[in-house]
Order: sequence, then C-alpha cells, then structure tokens
Amino acid sequence: MNIPEDLRYSPEHEWVRLEGTKVRVGVTDYAQDALGDIVFVDLPAVGSEVEAGGQLGEVESTKSVSEIYAPVAGTVTAVNDSLTAAPERINQDPYGEGWLCELELAAGVATDNLLDAVAYGDLTAD
Repeated sequence: MNIPEDLRYSPEHEWVRLEGTKVRVGVTDYAQDALGDIVFVDLPAVGSEVEAGGQLGEVESTKSVSEIYAPVAGTVTAVNDSLTAAPERINQDPYGEGWLCELELAAGVATDNLLDAVAYGDLTAD
C-alpha cells in the first residue's frame, strides 16, 4: 500500500496535500483498494463551505456507495472535473490525477491534527 510521506491523512481515509493556504484532497490508496472499481464520483460545488468531518461528496464503486468526508474546514475552490468522465482515475492514481477537490482553509484551521504517514500506516495495518 502506498502512503506518501508528504501528505496528511484523516481516519476516514482521505488525504490532504497542503499548498499554502489551500489543500488538495483525495481518497487514499487504501480506500480506493477497499472500494474496488470506482464507477461514479459526486463532487462538491465550487464555492461551497465544508466543515471538518462533514460530507464532501460520494464515491460509487462496483461494491458500494461511500461518503467522502472533509478532513478540514474550508471553501471549495476547485474540483477535478475530469473524474466525471473517468472516475477510474481514483483507482489508477489516487495521489495524482485522482484528486477530488481543493479547499481554501477556513481561518485558523491547520492540518496538524491529521495523521502523518506513520500514524496512518498504523491505522490501516492488518
């Protein structure tokens, strides 16, 4: 399982890449593997505000429908529209072309409370 060291992780299996005052969000390699073949993604609307732990969207796979949770509070500034036509990119490249959205962090929000790669690895160990 791939767990990049430069990312932070939520216990609900989302990853966060900090880019200044914005974060890019996606689902982890562990999550996409557990979901199976992803066939549909429901992304948030640009401009919508999300709370940490609130629903950010949904991912539908051949196995189930799963909610995606916001790992941090903020405002959606961009979504990966290419996933509408090719949701399988999440399976193929969860940390690259399979990203879901970008958030402008809410005032005072930090990513320090999220898991680092070692802690996330411990969480997902069999």
